[in-house]
Amino acid sequence: AVLQIELSGEAEYLQFLKEYNLTDGPLRADTLIIKKEPGYRVQKNIGRIFRRFNIVEYKNPWESLTVRTYYQAVSYASVLQSRTEREDAVLPEDITLTLVGNHYPRKLFRFLKKFYGARVEQAFPGIYYVEGAVFPTQVIIQKELPGEENVWMSRLRQDLEMEADVPALAMAYRGKEENPLYSEAMDLIVTANWELYKESEKMCNALNELFAEKMERERVKGLTEGEKRGLAEGERKGRAEGEQKGRGLSVLALLEELGQIPSSLREKIMSQQDANVLTDWLKAAAAASSLEDFRKAAKL
Repeated sequence: AVLQIELSGEAEYLQFLKEYNLTDGPLRADTLIIKKEPGYRVQKNIGRIFRRFNIVEYKNPWESLTVRTYYQAVSYASVLQSRTEREDAVLPEDITLTLVGNHYPRKLFRFLKKFYGARVEQAFPGIYYVEGAVFPTQVIIQKELPGEENVWMSRLRQDLEMEADVPALAMAYRGKEENPLYSEAMDLIVTANWELYKESEKMCNALNELFAEKMERERVKGLTEGEKRGLAEGERKGRAEGEQKGRGLSVLALLEELGQIPSSLREKIMSQQDANVLTDWLKAAAAASSLEDFRKAAKL
């Protein structure tokens, strides 16, 4: 989603195939981008290297790009080239590899230089071209990308800074909340930075705005599950009990991120009938950094 947003200005020239199946089995690339017009040159910094077929592999913000990552992408490209009816239908020079990660891959670059005699050059800030390997390759280091040009991709990491990153994200997201592409991208960023939400004392209005949607989704999810359980217990209890159980489930969902919840604490939360108390507990759970912090704030 983030890559598609970054290249949205040239979307008419590109076709995005997510989790593209290369075989009838489980072999699939994270994303395959096909240039609709082979002669068109993508202007965006992350797409300048693109040729006709472009395989993209991502790593989670906490993972590193490795030699295995590279060979995995090479295998995808090889399968793509070999499964054509004509040998020259897809030439090696028609394919590029893009590896996206958050950490500079020193071991990978050292390996490529040693075993392939490859040259690694920084083409743009945060974008490194590898020449002389099996396929034309670029490595994108997200945290090194310019925040102005790559608003979304540069911020898909775990260490967002409130002043430098959050206002720009809030501005880029405003008005696009209902767009599935932007919603998916924001969910990835929010999930990667969930711990920031708990730093409530340092939180600015912009951060509240970003994380409010995730909180609401958690609340609604809890409400839905609570309603189902309430209805299963009988129409007599109705929607009110469903909402109370939903709030309780939302509190438990947040606390589970802090560790194993004692059964006694779980029972107290799920037996609470006061909606206002449950709402207070939900806020306390979001702000807590440990179960003990929550107990003190909730007076349990």
